[in-house]
Amino acid sequence: MQTYLDQLTPGTRFRVVGVPDLTATLVRCTPCSATVRVDGGVREIEFEETDGTPRRFHARRATTTTWSPATLVEPIFDSEDDASSQPEEIDMATATKRTTKRTVSKKQAPKTAKKAPASKPAARKAKAATGEAKPKKLSAIDAAAQVLAASKQPMNCKELIEAMAAKKLWTSPGGKTPHQTLYSAILREVANKGKDARFKKAERGKFVANG
Repeated sequence: MQTYLDQLTPGTRFRVVGVPDLTATLVRCTPCSATVRVDGGVREIEFEETDGTPRRFHARRATTTTWSPATLVEPIFDSEDDASSQPEEIDMATATKRTTKRTVSKKQAPKTAKKAPASKPAARKAKAATGEAKPKKLSAIDAAAQVLAASKQPMNCKELIEAMAAKKLWTSPGGKTPHQTLYSAILREVANKGKDARFKKAERGKFVANG
């Protein structure tokens, strides 16, 4: 059945009257021109789906161009060219796009492993290794021993407490009678260590450095 190109519906394959070997498919048609995809030979393509199923089809090398809407053509409706009785037949360009898409989906870029943050204990050890440890805080009796070692005069415990605070060696945490507590601690060291004690009585209520 011969007809004009503008009488076909888009998607219809046809032969050109007078040139039976020339086949094409109508893409769209306007009153001024008809866009057609001209067949350029058939090639058999075979590949596997993502699930491993083999698939085979005929791929047509096609060229898209424009013809006159008044071109005399013959639609292809016989069983020989019917898609239901032939292996799957698609455009070569479409086949290339689909195959490329499947290949990319299989070979996805590997995820970059995130670097685990350093644990807190490890960070503390690293800080200690750099020598940033805080200096040890002096006790009241150790601070008193330093003050007496630098003083040439005997001192009582109240004077020691004031000198320790002035030199920022030790400050009372808020006790009501820090001098009495210091006095008891010095007497205890003198009684327990004897000649090895850091303190020595000079006169009533006063001490000097031993040695």
